Amino acid sequence: MFLDIFFPNRCLHCNRIIEHNLVCCNVCFEKIHFTNFEFSEDNIVKEKCKTFFPVEAASALLHFEKNSLTRKIIHELKYRNRENIGKVLANWTTERLDFRHNLPDLLVTIPLHERKLRQRGYNQLHTFTETLSEFYNLPFDHQLIKKNYNSKAQALQNKKHRLKTENLFSLNKNLSGKHILLIDDVFTTGNTIASVAWEILKSGDNKVSVLVMAMDE
Repeated sequence: MFLDIFFPNRCLHCNRIIEHNLVCCNVCFEKIHFTNFEFSEDNIVKEKCKTFFPVEAASALLHFEKNSLTRKIIHELKYRNRENIGKVLANWTTERLDFRHNLPDLLVTIPLHERKLRQRGYNQLHTFTETLSEFYNLPFDHQLIKKNYNSKAQALQNKKHRLKTENLFSLNKNLSGKHILLIDDVFTTGNTIASVAWEILKSGDNKVSVLVMAMDE
């Protein structure tokens, strides 16, 4: 109550005071561009993944446009200690994502390197994934994938460095005969997701699908 009075939650776009569990007001919500991609149908995320690895299904919640409210929301989640935004994004996802025709067995998050995790204090994907797990009654595993060394964010790397992803990730346990839904925040080049996907695919008779919060086109 004290924080609500002296430090009220404000819309990330217009700065209007809003409820504590929201990220924007109702007016600014209309400025958010949802992709409305169907999970099991062809879309740009699936097509881009297919250029790197055999993908079962793929979807993105939002368009990650320059100077957009979506970009502000993702940046608040990742860099400003707003881990609760993951739950908001997950709730938007459950309103739009239908798994009925292609249900995954396990939700798996793209990991941060240990050093980055210590610096940030949290993985921005965990609350998002755990909320989806509860809603869809699907298990999740934050420990399945390990990031072996620290690297710059994909958006900050040039093309040459983005291609150097060999041995960037590894599996902490054996996995076989599972349909894995890989979860990440923003799909940029696809190299990170592809690196993780191949570790899963080569470990056994597995299938990989992809879900990202936003698609950078």
